[in-house]
Amino acid sequence: MTTTDGDTASVSIQDMSKISGLSEATLRYYEKIGLIGPVPRDESSGHRRYGGHAVERIEALGCLRATGMSVQDMRDYLRFLDGGDGNATRMRELFERNVSRIQEEIERMHVRRRYLELKAQLWSARERGDAEGENRIVPEVARAREGLR
Repeated sequence: MTTTDGDTASVSIQDMSKISGLSEATLRYYEKIGLIGPVPRDESSGHRRYGGHAVERIEALGCLRATGMSVQDMRDYLRFLDGGDGNATRMRELFERNVSRIQEEIERMHVRRRYLELKAQLWSARERGDAEGENRIVPEVARAREGLR
């Protein structure tokens, strides 16, 4: 998994992908757009070799990506992280904004789930031949459908 050149351990792109949860293509893309710095290459093979600092940063990016954080927010995170003092407020705001984004996604998912539950109930009533139950559910399905828009 790792090789050692002097005092610096390095990790291949395949292992970096496993460690971070990011695909090899994503790692290459993040390097291309400057989200991660240039990755040194093995002199004999030309393969990327990620050092300890890069591994830590990419693991953090993998976690942020798993939350659905945008590339721009990840850029800001890294910039604030490197900025030192005075950036605690910016970091807090960045993460609070993403908490709000996730909360909105959760609320939308609840609406979608409710719609699907009602549709299942509707078809269950039809399956049973329960016209009265079906008639009770139809208006609820219509209200739930409005929430999807």
